[in-house]
Amino acid sequence: MSVAVNHSPWPATKLQPAYKWLLAIVVVVVLALGWRLPALGFVVPVAMATGMGGGFFRGRWICGNLCPRGSLLDTWLGFLPRRPLPEWMSNSAVRWGILLVLIGLMIAQLTVDPGNWRHWGIVFWRMCLITTMAALALAVTYAPRGWCGICPVGTVAAQVGGDRQPLQIASSCRACGLCEQACPMQFDIVDHRHAGKLPHRDCLKCSTCVKACPSQVLSWPGSS
Repeated sequence: MSVAVNHSPWPATKLQPAYKWLLAIVVVVVLALGWRLPALGFVVPVAMATGMGGGFFRGRWICGNLCPRGSLLDTWLGFLPRRPLPEWMSNSAVRWGILLVLIGLMIAQLTVDPGNWRHWGIVFWRMCLITTMAALALAVTYAPRGWCGICPVGTVAAQVGGDRQPLQIASSCRACGLCEQACPMQFDIVDHRHAGKLPHRDCLKCSTCVKACPSQVLSWPGSS
């Protein structure tokens, strides 16, 4: 069993790369100006396609490293305390249901005026607004990356490639628990030290745990 750890948010904020602050600004700009500049709304399908497509190669790596909204949650809200999501939210049927509902609503709105690119931009902006509001609510209620536990893009990425390039755990792990304290998804990493790898398909591969490990026993396949 892993040692008891205090899921303090300090590592999540201190260990974020500088570029994530810039990605966070992308979300703010889209939300603030997208209703007047519909072209900004097309950032949404680009981000969705990138996250889902990237899943085929390295699971949720895009979610953990290049997602604009994820970057916003990591940097601007990383100081918030973390509590696990209710189990029912993590249920596969619930997650796929959320995906189908959101995609269905988006498609229905797009077909209202299919030949108007401005209308499409507004629809994408509206979707970004709704899901970001949900992400902020989950961040405050549960954890900064709470939304990532039910995100439709993440659900697809985890399904198509969540088992690719899992986190490696060396046998010299001392079970100090600092990696778990840093993990934005609150995974029990130490429990899997004897298996030598983390089996969670929803691992964001953000490397926050790798940076937090004082013994440098965590790594990715192929890393030097």
